[in-house]
Amino acid sequence: MSLIGAAAATYATPTLATPADQAIGRWATPSKHGVVEIAPCGASICGRLLESDHIRANPAFADSNNKNPALRNRPLKGLTILQGFTRSNDGWEGGSIYNPEDGGTYKATITIADADTLKLKGCIVWPLCKTQTWKRLR
Repeated sequence: MSLIGAAAATYATPTLATPADQAIGRWATPSKHGVVEIAPCGASICGRLLESDHIRANPAFADSNNKNPALRNRPLKGLTILQGFTRSNDGWEGGSIYNPEDGGTYKATITIADADTLKLKGCIVWPLCKTQTWKRLR
């Protein structure tokens, strides 16, 4: 193969996404039929709450359970609930998740199970953790 042919073959080969990159997209959560959109935030990722049972019933539904009274009137729709992650071998770690159901913010990791499934683990303190399985929406 010529040098030009080898170069063309290299550029024609698709780049495979790393597991961490597979977190980008819209995800269905198991709680309250939530939809979270995960997108790049600089070198990290962020997740915004787009939909839930409460938001569908009232698009102005407020963050009424927030532990900070000054934040209880902000709308949940579009609220950033995932942030502060660093890339790991199989996903993201060292971030946090905000849970509007109880107003708490928890340490979190995201593990990519496959292209359409991620495991989000939130911890008050280790070993007091809960893991949810989120499914990709197409």
